[in-house]
Amino acid sequence: MSAETQAAQGRDEHFLRVFRRAFRTWRGQRPFWAGLFTMIGGLPIAYLPYADLRLGNITIAMATTAGAGSLIIGVLLVTLGLTMWFQSAVRVFAGIAAIVLALISIPVANIGGFLLGFLCALLGGALSVSWAPGTAPSAAGQDAAAETAPRAAPAPAPDPAAAEQYGAPAPAPVPAEAAVPAPRADEHHPNVTETTAHADGGRNSAG
Repeated sequence: MSAETQAAQGRDEHFLRVFRRAFRTWRGQRPFWAGLFTMIGGLPIAYLPYADLRLGNITIAMATTAGAGSLIIGVLLVTLGLTMWFQSAVRVFAGIAAIVLALISIPVANIGGFLLGFLCALLGGALSVSWAPGTAPSAAGQDAAAETAPRAAPAPAPDPAAAEQYGAPAPAPVPAEAAVPAPRADEHHPNVTETTAHADGGRNSAG
């Protein structure tokens, strides 16, 4: 195998990979399977009333008096399937219309194309109504998830009894004087004036 052949194969594989990735992105932005099933359902509904079945020299015609109605229903189902693909904003309306047309095809179009077209159109309409576009996670959602995440519990305080039980020295208690700082001598309280009342044997004298 020459180098040119290998290069050509590499280009073909790259093209196929890019095409598959683009098609997957396009498919994820619309109700793809809903439109596909709806169009598949419209084909037998429109075709079977005009089809002929040959058994040797015998020709069996499937045509009925409602052949025109079957053709209209089939064409409308195909149109609705394309609408689901290229106008996904009206997917709910298209899905409801596909379900209604599938139900109408039972008495009109040979039992809904021998139930094949009816079931496909009904499934496509239901998928179109229930489909919703995906949303990317926003920054607010990420912040809310970070707030709701479990936080690490604070370390427990040392237990003096447990420390003495295992032979470890108990932590020294913190004196109250060290916990609460005393006022400095040079501090001057704003509410204290020169005429301050002093306690003297239970009597107050101003000086």
